[in-house]
Amino acid sequence: MQEFEHTPSTDHKRYVRTVQLPSGKTIEVISFDQCSPPARELHRCPECGGDLVYPVAWEQTDATHWEVRLRCPSCEWAVTDIFEDQLIQAFDETLDRATELLVEDLRQLSRANMEEDVDRFIMAIEAGHVLPEDF
Repeated sequence: MQEFEHTPSTDHKRYVRTVQLPSGKTIEVISFDQCSPPARELHRCPECGGDLVYPVAWEQTDATHWEVRLRCPSCEWAVTDIFEDQLIQAFDETLDRATELLVEDLRQLSRANMEEDVDRFIMAIEAGHVLPEDF
């Protein structure tokens, strides 16, 4: 039996992302993309490298361009510039994914808080600290 050693092709780039599942288990998701000139990512700050840049305001200037004011909350970098529609669409998708993650985190946090409240209420009932006349 012949063994083959796989060497990643130089025309692909490997991306590793750590994801925490609702069960609490953490996994690594590995993806490969074709190498091309690095695309500008509007959510990444050119000053501090943070990935929390968000639009303060945006307005379409013509059929294929947008004027956008961006701000980084980490280092207070800000800029207003004109960007192509394709780059704005990618930025909008990134913002949508980030919003979905925040909403999911909020749901999990709300559920955990509610479970704690219910547990404390049950303990108060069992200890006799909640009486029928409390209602």
